[in-house]
Amino acid sequence: MTIEEQLRARSNNQCELCKSTNSLTVYPVPPSPDQQESNALYVCDKCNAQLEKKEELDPAHWSCLNDSMWSEVPAVQVVSWRMLNRLKNETWAMEALDMLFLDDDMLTWAKAMGDHENSADVDLHRDCNGAILQTGDSIVLTKSLDVKGSSLNAKMGTVVKNIKLVADNTEQIEGKIEGQQIVILTKYVRKSS
Repeated sequence: MTIEEQLRARSNNQCELCKSTNSLTVYPVPPSPDQQESNALYVCDKCNAQLEKKEELDPAHWSCLNDSMWSEVPAVQVVSWRMLNRLKNETWAMEALDMLFLDDDMLTWAKAMGDHENSADVDLHRDCNGAILQTGDSIVLTKSLDVKGSSLNAKMGTVVKNIKLVADNTEQIEGKIEGQQIVILTKYVRKSS
């Protein structure tokens, strides 16, 4: 039986955090030394995106933790603790966190990623107007740019299609202009509608 099949059976084919039944996937709870059912969750796309910090936190969505934090599954308890800490500015989250007890091993696992020390802010790629950029989007240059190491000058108003996000820098994206792959600063682009 695969890990996904084990998680599907354990979760009754629903998100182990919010009980949604749409678009479920395996979420290995980091740091997971090995791929085991006990170190993973079965979660919906919305929970997964917010766990991975690819979407802004929606406190209303996470009110589901008031129920899921009581799960007997250690991975669910660990993720509940981490998310409650990320939402600690919410009164209900602090109250839930005060009630949640983790033994020493689980608390060590929960603290291993440092989420409890971070705010709920999520660093996302945003254009000059604050719109969220995603891989595959089209953008328009808001300034003429000289491309370093090249004679190419990308003119203001140039449309760049099918951009890629630079994973470790939210201020940069990649795109092709005149057949050349270049890095573009997000402050010089506007998302094309």
